[in-house]
Amino acid sequence: MLESLRRIVQEVNNAPDLEQALTIIVRRVKQAVGADVCSVYLNDLDNRRHVLHASEGLRGKVVGRVRLEFGRGLIGLVSERAEPINLDDAATHPRYENVIDTKEDRYHGFLGAPIIQNRKVLGVLVLRQRQRRHFDEDEVTFVMTLASQLAGAITFARTSGELARLQEDGLPQRFLPGLAASPGIGIGQAVVVYPPADLDAVPDRRAENTETEELDFQQAVNAVLADLERFATRTQKLLSSEDMALFDAWRMMLEGDTLIDGTLARIRAGNWAPGALRETISEHVKVFDSMEDAYLRERASDIRDLGRCVLMHLQNLTAAPIQYAAQTILVGEEISAMQIADVPRDKLVGIVSTTGSGSSHVGILARGMGIPAAMGVADLPVGRAEGREMVVDGYRGRVYVAPGPAVRAEYQRLAEDDAVLTSELQALRHLPAETTDGYALPLFLNTGLVSESRPLGIEESAGVGLYRTELPFIVRDSFPGESAQMSNYRHVLELFAPRPVTIRTLDIGGDKPLPYFPMHEANPFLGWRGIRITLDHPEIFLTQVRAILRASIGLDNLQILIPMISTVGEVDDALLLIHRAHDELLEEGYQVKMPPVGVMIEVPAAVYQAEALARRVDFLSVGTNDLTQYLLAVDRNNPHVAKLYDEFHPAILRALLQIITGARVHGREVSVCGEMAGDPLATFLLLGMGVHSLSMGAGSLLRVKRVIRSISRARAREVLKIALQCEDSGSIRRLLLDALEDVGLGALVRPGK
Repeated sequence: MLESLRRIVQEVNNAPDLEQALTIIVRRVKQAVGADVCSVYLNDLDNRRHVLHASEGLRGKVVGRVRLEFGRGLIGLVSERAEPINLDDAATHPRYENVIDTKEDRYHGFLGAPIIQNRKVLGVLVLRQRQRRHFDEDEVTFVMTLASQLAGAITFARTSGELARLQEDGLPQRFLPGLAASPGIGIGQAVVVYPPADLDAVPDRRAENTETEELDFQQAVNAVLADLERFATRTQKLLSSEDMALFDAWRMMLEGDTLIDGTLARIRAGNWAPGALRETISEHVKVFDSMEDAYLRERASDIRDLGRCVLMHLQNLTAAPIQYAAQTILVGEEISAMQIADVPRDKLVGIVSTTGSGSSHVGILARGMGIPAAMGVADLPVGRAEGREMVVDGYRGRVYVAPGPAVRAEYQRLAEDDAVLTSELQALRHLPAETTDGYALPLFLNTGLVSESRPLGIEESAGVGLYRTELPFIVRDSFPGESAQMSNYRHVLELFAPRPVTIRTLDIGGDKPLPYFPMHEANPFLGWRGIRITLDHPEIFLTQVRAILRASIGLDNLQILIPMISTVGEVDDALLLIHRAHDELLEEGYQVKMPPVGVMIEVPAAVYQAEALARRVDFLSVGTNDLTQYLLAVDRNNPHVAKLYDEFHPAILRALLQIITGARVHGREVSVCGEMAGDPLATFLLLGMGVHSLSMGAGSLLRVKRVIRSISRARAREVLKIALQCEDSGSIRRLLLDALEDVGLGALVRPGK
């Protein structure tokens, strides 16, 4: 039965449309299970009825004619319960109803399996037997598996209008849900992209000549580096420094010892170059895949993509030139940033990926380029999307396939409104982030790498509010020395001088392990990480702090930020080490100055000790992403609980207030970084609370600035006061939407407002 299942699944996946997929299912399942009848009923949600859409074994032309109201018969019971029902003699069940058109009175054995997608029952797959029969457990599992295969095809058929054409009176068009990655409206034609080389399919093979294999590998790496240079040159005028830094990250990975030496070592051990490359890439992907940090976990896709690019050159493959439509919606299961860069900028109007999130490189690039994007659109069958017209709603993460005239016309209007909004935002460049009553709220950048160029837009930020130092450590095969670190930090400090740059000390741990510093923990998210590691290994901390302090000589725009603080003792110990590094450098003749030092508030324990922490340091910085996850006990990357992750939860607001109150006792400033800082809705709350600065991705700067320049601080306090009386996040979100629309800025978070 397993072999039958494999063949049927393959046939269904290759079916060109829903009608053929249904035909294949009913014919093959009837044959495989040995039933007398196999049928598929689909739920007409708007008219509240079950419609027979396919059947094998029934006499007469009943398909499309048989329609049962919701709640009626055994079909209705399977749909209500959303679980299979297996009966020896269906006619004796109290919910049994004889459908005359199908002559069901002739059949006794009954097995009904629900077709479910995203908790919604889309229909029922039914088997009938003339004799009494109780289908065995393997048969039930078999039917349930095939029902799940149908779910994706049915969802796609609803959104594309195909299901409406199959029905007499049709269904309104629906959208495919995903994650909002980059705001805006994109209307165009789907162009599907896919990896040019399959690393997983590469076998191990003994190298006949290791020197030749080594040479081929080095040439392939050099070819990819040349590709990167070409793509970076093409896009540098379009992207901010933060976004251009992604090219630096790939270059570092390609030039780093880990990738090169690891592959060469495997070649010298006897494997041919493609097999050695596959092993090396797989090893590093596992490291990133195991990380809890969403930003760093997304780097696994970058490593896979680099591996494919090297393999493509190794195999002397040249991808056939892609014909891009005048209005291209780039679609794929795992789109690479280089595939985006390959599309002429004047033709790219949207991006849709079945995987990923807003923190992936694709999401970052899309925001930097101003391209509407939806990530994680898992229900989209990519293989059937080529050439179809699509609408991408980047505000809500929605995708419409083959939209009808009404849907298309409405989104065309929204796209025109969005173009006006974008033009208005550009007019805010170089204007201060200041409220209507004169209160300045500086906006800073979050970044991890900064490129050598100075593209347009870097001047928009007041400096760097969070500079992550982990990536240069992760892409190496050993700890970087003091001089190498100093060079990196010096570059970012010079680039933004005299504006302040807040450099966070190393935040690694069980969820962000280094390849050369392995850690294995049952619960890494609550384990040995951040300051806990660096205090246990003061040699790592001291080397980094010395490098940071040396990098700031003569610039005086440095601030140091300590992550993952949960006790005041950790702060005391860290400050002792920082002062020790400072004193050592002075003794060695370096003219270093002691910079302001702050701590990150991202653990609930730190919230309740905010006053004690503020007494010891110069400023506090709130990491809302981790704080929200810890306070709500929710992993936002876990699809089962992600909907519970909400930064507008009343508990989050009260935690922020407590932090600010504690800091105020000692006159310390509080900054907020993370997604909340870059959300225009949250601007009312953070401004009303008295936050001193916000730090965010480059794509959010102008949107948040627009809100700040449109309201008074007094109005923000009024909104905050009402929000604090709300008992659930839904009420708070509605309040903020209304407040934003009151000042005519609803379009910042949803189109047409």
